Amino acid sequence: MTTSFDSQDYLNKVDAWWRAANYISAAQMYLKDNPLLRRDVVESDLKAHPIGHWGTVPGQNFIYAHLNRAINKYDADMFYIEGPGHGGQVMVSNSYLDGSYTELNPNIPQNEEGFKELCKIFSFPGGIASHAAPETPGSIHEGGELGYALSHATGAILDNPDVIAATVIGDGEAETGPLMAGWMSNTFINPVNDGAVLPILYLNGGKIHNPTILERKTDAELEQFFSGLSWQPIFADVTAISDDFEASHALFAEKLDQAIETIKAIQAEGRQGSAEEATMPTWPVLVARIPKGWTGPESWEGTPIAGGWRAHQVPIPVDAHHMEHLDALLDWLKAYRPEELFDENGKIRDEIAAIAPKGERRMAMNPVTNAGVVKPMDTADWRKRGFDIETPGAIMAQDMIELGKYAADLVEANPDNFRIFGPDETKSNRLQEVFTKTNRQWMGRRDASYDEWISPVGRVIDSQLSEHQAEGFLEGYVLTGRHGFFASYESFLRVVDSMITQHFKWLRKSKTHTTWRKNYPALNLIATSTVFQQDHNGYTHQDPGLLTHLAEKTPEFIREYLPADTNSLLAVMDKAFKAEDKINLIVASKHPRPQFFSKDEAAELVEKGYKVIDWASTVSGDEEPDVVFAAAGTEPNLEALAGISILHKAFPELKIRFVNVVDILKLRHPDIDPRGLSDEAFDQVFTTDKPVIFAFHGYEGMIRDIFFKRHNHNLRVHGYRENGDITTPFDMRVMSELDRFHLAQDAAEASLGDKAKDFSDKMSETVDFHKAYIREHGDDIPEVHEWKWENL
Repeated sequence: MTTSFDSQDYLNKVDAWWRAANYISAAQMYLKDNPLLRRDVVESDLKAHPIGHWGTVPGQNFIYAHLNRAINKYDADMFYIEGPGHGGQVMVSNSYLDGSYTELNPNIPQNEEGFKELCKIFSFPGGIASHAAPETPGSIHEGGELGYALSHATGAILDNPDVIAATVIGDGEAETGPLMAGWMSNTFINPVNDGAVLPILYLNGGKIHNPTILERKTDAELEQFFSGLSWQPIFADVTAISDDFEASHALFAEKLDQAIETIKAIQAEGRQGSAEEATMPTWPVLVARIPKGWTGPESWEGTPIAGGWRAHQVPIPVDAHHMEHLDALLDWLKAYRPEELFDENGKIRDEIAAIAPKGERRMAMNPVTNAGVVKPMDTADWRKRGFDIETPGAIMAQDMIELGKYAADLVEANPDNFRIFGPDETKSNRLQEVFTKTNRQWMGRRDASYDEWISPVGRVIDSQLSEHQAEGFLEGYVLTGRHGFFASYESFLRVVDSMITQHFKWLRKSKTHTTWRKNYPALNLIATSTVFQQDHNGYTHQDPGLLTHLAEKTPEFIREYLPADTNSLLAVMDKAFKAEDKINLIVASKHPRPQFFSKDEAAELVEKGYKVIDWASTVSGDEEPDVVFAAAGTEPNLEALAGISILHKAFPELKIRFVNVVDILKLRHPDIDPRGLSDEAFDQVFTTDKPVIFAFHGYEGMIRDIFFKRHNHNLRVHGYRENGDITTPFDMRVMSELDRFHLAQDAAEASLGDKAKDFSDKMSETVDFHKAYIREHGDDIPEVHEWKWENL
């Protein structure tokens, strides 16, 4: 017998499902026992401090129930993104009803005892979050920090041609900058090779304490807005008929079907041809007006609750210590008629449960929401793109150009599971060699006489100048099991440091709060156009602070790499692409630089994290040095080597050790980072008392923190000192005293004392000469331009 998904009987079951989800969601906020109210409610049944958000929950449950119906009707491969993260009960309640929650958490069975536990753990110490967190089945999007629903959804459906990301956008979220930028995601979705995003703009009328902007717009105004951005708005005004549940279900079913059928028609038409011939379609957006707090308390003490911001959190004041209004809570809960919904064992009745999608068609069990079907990345052979170094410093090259060649190899080796993202900076960051193998993916209008490397198919998405979008695309892509990287100007990675933090929290909770989450491919971030290269853009473009920001996070999930040349950069990227459950921050140079380290040295640097460089040291083995030079970063490495050469010429008897550091966090104490060097290993490299001149790419406090728990506190850090301007490249280093002259001066004074006075004065004079010279000539002094490494 064929099921009629449009019949009133079926919609009645959708309504019953919706009521059950609402009942569970409300009960989770208030109850910790007696979940089905089968006896009188006593103090111990109630939570002492009900915490959570009610406002968006009933509307989202309504949408979720109808998406289930659409999955069944169209056999749709669909998952749910909960943009209004303030309402985590939605995905918990619905996954509990369809059995997913119990399958993943057998300690929460589908009976009264399991229901009781589900209520108790919600927003409760030792329990589950009130947002759609990693422990929530079906979630790839936490939604606590608002604005990224569309970018995550788009990243998830790229190269997933059968998937629809049903993306609910709260009208508070719709007011954020990142979400507004997200409406431009349609420019990058190819209807042949990619899946579809179905945005559901949920206009409920209230934020935390204000009306919402888009809800106060007319349909005509919203029509203009979305049409101008190449979306087809489909309006479902449930608010106007919200007192009539039957009519509300019928209307929403009709409008959702229209949206799904529009997507299917777009894809069917597009897939008659090739992806290369595809044109940009007008995808549907479902504009759903649904009251905030719908079906909950209408008012409280004469003040309206439902329909606006007062419904946002816990709508009525009832808890274990304040039971005087218990009747109001019971009236609300009983209005859902739980006796019709749950059987004698406390399980959802079979006839209602029957309308849940089956197996992996359940949105909570869709594989795409649990790292997808991970296809390991072919990292090619980085050594083929590396340099054969015979004499350190003899070859000049641009590291990011060479990385671009390697990235082109990766594109070829991974045609459907590797992408590159960025905010209109791929060429600026010298990655243009990748365009020998691919184009930028762009579905908008094209100007063949002017555009460069733009087509409907491409493995690079960088044609929107939005760090939020590019980073969000990458997050959605790797959370669904694919691989890639996001390259950006170093200082403007700070624009998305909170997004990166949220991704870190997702990784951490996935491992500490679940047993069923798979490993995720690493989130790879390349910071280039860096602080000591930004001579032409000046102070506004100078900020290496993401290094410090991420170093404060749980060590298990964070790696920070500062390769000094091409070979070490390529070796780092090979390791980064193979990593799982990591955020890899790689700081790389795009300017011409001497190439110092052989392929074998680079491999050892990346494997160990650091290396004593014998050819740049005047001591070997266990011989105690007079001074240790350490460098982390491209310019720090260059300046440290130049400083060593100056110092050695002046004091050839001085015993110098040089250490290059690539994996900076490897230097931390093992009490702080389990990967950290033991005191014995650390002391062997840095000694216990000799001066350490540390040239560092970032803020100096990070190095001081690394040395804090070590024996050797004879540390002199030269890093970024918050001095910047439009100036010459070398003067950028002088301004922070990261230049060779200050490094050599500091090392001499620290190791030789008064014997270094004349040398110190000479270094100061050289710096003064440099400052005068650049102001006259606009270029760096010949001594800097002409310097080459000579063996000690």
